[in-house]
Amino acid sequence: MVFKIGIIGGTGLEDPNIFENAREVVVQTPFGEPSDALLEGEVDGVPCILLSRHGRKHSVPPSGVNFRANLWALMKQGANVILATATSGSLKEEVSPGSLVFLDSFIDRTYKRAITFYDGSKDNPAKGVCHIPSHPAYNEKLRQVLISCAEELKYKYFKTGTVVCIEGPRYSSRAESEVFRSWNADVINMTVCPEVYLAKELGIPFSTTAIITDYDCWRDGEKVSVELVDERMVENAYKVKNLFLLAIKKIKQLDWTEEIKEAKAVARGAVMVDKSVVLDYLS
Repeated sequence: MVFKIGIIGGTGLEDPNIFENAREVVVQTPFGEPSDALLEGEVDGVPCILLSRHGRKHSVPPSGVNFRANLWALMKQGANVILATATSGSLKEEVSPGSLVFLDSFIDRTYKRAITFYDGSKDNPAKGVCHIPSHPAYNEKLRQVLISCAEELKYKYFKTGTVVCIEGPRYSSRAESEVFRSWNADVINMTVCPEVYLAKELGIPFSTTAIITDYDCWRDGEKVSVELVDERMVENAYKVKNLFLLAIKKIKQLDWTEEIKEAKAVARGAVMVDKSVVLDYLS
């Protein structure tokens, strides 16, 4: 088996020059088209697959992202583990813009999205009903690799963090932001869900690194805006690029056989369907 690393991201990662032997791959899925063509290549000889969540021209809004097609496309192209980035706002004073947060839990406040592969539709390869566990939310081994990379690069980071994922595309009201703060959430974002648990349904070890660009709207003196987020993201794009380039090298040096086997077993065990039904992607 050729080990491949899937990457979901945007700013800092869309440059094809980060890959050797870069090539575009157009993938069709049973759930429609992904956000854009995939970019395949190698980093120091490590096969990687990159997908821009919002499309390379950022033309797909949060509610319009076809998360199922995105994850299925990465799986179809052989991604064994997936690293994702998520531009996020901070809900705590100490989690300042420019920080990286290695998420370990989520609160899902979305309501318009297809949230499972197992929707009962005709010709759907995902047969049955799935009750996927949401804890732990992210793969701990991947998180620890990323944490070690941030430490080595001397970036400001937080080892854990709970994200509130809102529907968007609007930003929160002050009252909403204060409610999320009262829940002791750390960051806020529009794209973490359902991505995280769709990856779990496919049995793919997955992690999300939140890149903090703003303080949402709860903090006096600063209000989130598209201009501010874009400016801060450009300023910090090098961090994401350097973090993932180092993480790819470290991930390749480790044995992921048991992690992948366990993730597939958990995903298969969550599906209520006759045992005679073969779910190839979980075998």
